[in-house]
Amino acid sequence: MKFKNILIYSGFIGVLSLSACSKKTAVEEETPVTPPKAATAYAITETFESGTKASYALDSVQLLTGKWALSDALLGNLAADAKNGAKSVRLRTGYLSMNFDITGTKMIYVSHAKYGTDANSTWQLLASTDGGKSYAQLGTDINETSTILVTDSFKVSTTGKIRFQIKKAGTTRINIDDISFKGTGDPGITVGAPNTDPTDNGNTGTAAPGRGTPEAGADAPPAGGDNSNLLFGNPSGAQATIVSAENYFIDQKYYVESYSVTRGIPNWVSWHLDPNNFNGAVTRKDDFASFTGLPANWYQVQSNSYSGSGFERSHNCPSGDRTSSSNANSATFLMTNMIPQAPNNNQKTWESFESYLRAQALNGYEVYVIMGSYGTGGIGSASASVINTINNGKVTVPSNVWKVAVLLKTGDNDLSRVTASTRVIAINTPNVNTIGANWKNYIVTVKDIESATGYNLLSNLPQNIQDVVEKVKDPGN
Repeated sequence: MKFKNILIYSGFIGVLSLSACSKKTAVEEETPVTPPKAATAYAITETFESGTKASYALDSVQLLTGKWALSDALLGNLAADAKNGAKSVRLRTGYLSMNFDITGTKMIYVSHAKYGTDANSTWQLLASTDGGKSYAQLGTDINETSTILVTDSFKVSTTGKIRFQIKKAGTTRINIDDISFKGTGDPGITVGAPNTDPTDNGNTGTAAPGRGTPEAGADAPPAGGDNSNLLFGNPSGAQATIVSAENYFIDQKYYVESYSVTRGIPNWVSWHLDPNNFNGAVTRKDDFASFTGLPANWYQVQSNSYSGSGFERSHNCPSGDRTSSSNANSATFLMTNMIPQAPNNNQKTWESFESYLRAQALNGYEVYVIMGSYGTGGIGSASASVINTINNGKVTVPSNVWKVAVLLKTGDNDLSRVTASTRVIAINTPNVNTIGANWKNYIVTVKDIESATGYNLLSNLPQNIQDVVEKVKDPGN
């Protein structure tokens, strides 16, 4: 690899460091202060070796440093791909973007080259300090003229959380390989570990104290209208009354749900998703807890009720969709939001689809999501046999897990903007540990899920629109 003369760019990202003077009004005896230890330097490199992405369609990929979104980009391993090692990013007319923040970065280094014999082109490095809601260019345009990897460097002026994006126009292709971050202090990431949704052991310890409905902060979706959690309708007609024990409506402020007391799991959970909901203001809380807001004498599933079962405490509304506040993230860890799900189903198939929807939200969409489960009997990691219930029969293991997502370009008057061509993705997976990792293999229609569950999904849409969008099987692009 050839190392190009380093170009130092002082990118202004809207964060200023201000110094102030203090004035004493009286003579004071000052206590000597021990100088703080110098922050430890770090150097972290994303090599793009650990992930797999073979198509140009927008999707996110778990890599060494965290989740990255690739739009009109893939991980290439051909002879024409300029690369260190076996893989590099091949970028066409799109972007390569971090779905996570890093802290304390002072310099970023990017290795890049033309792909094969493609013509010269240009690209930009952008940076965001608000969790990916807005970006500003760092430095100037980079001219891509080399057929072998060269490295450019960029100076970073902010000291807080920041994420980066490489954006390209035109149809010529380039390769991006090693991206290195150099800074001081705690970078806020663990290299080699997923940013969210680690393996869950079901909590083998003592049950954690229960919690009630979280207080709704300014980051909570509105109670009604655009961006509300139930804008597209109540699929089962759930009600918040004790006579509706198998279809009990719960408003957890950051999502809403229908809960079954005899199954010990939700029937369905519904929520709205946009980048404000996963801006990284807090990290994953992992504070699993029983929900104390159920009517008196109803059984409360505990934080350790899945222990030793071979099934994970799997979120319906994901932790990764609610990182805007502690209340938002903690709401997702209430056990009324959980189902016992086979580990590979949860960690691979569903995690991939959740990341895909967040990538769509970062690409200018807002997403309305309904997720649920039905049936009885799944196969976890503890045995090859079908398990119908766990926790002494108090929690049902569902046979199938499904999700419906309505994608709209960001805007207002959401219901009225849904047309016959609006994209609606529905998937339905068997709750088994031998499931494939690619969620696109489990795409169905909304009608298929309605037939299996008896629910009336998207019921707030005009019937003529429902009749069209609910019969379309999404291509998964």
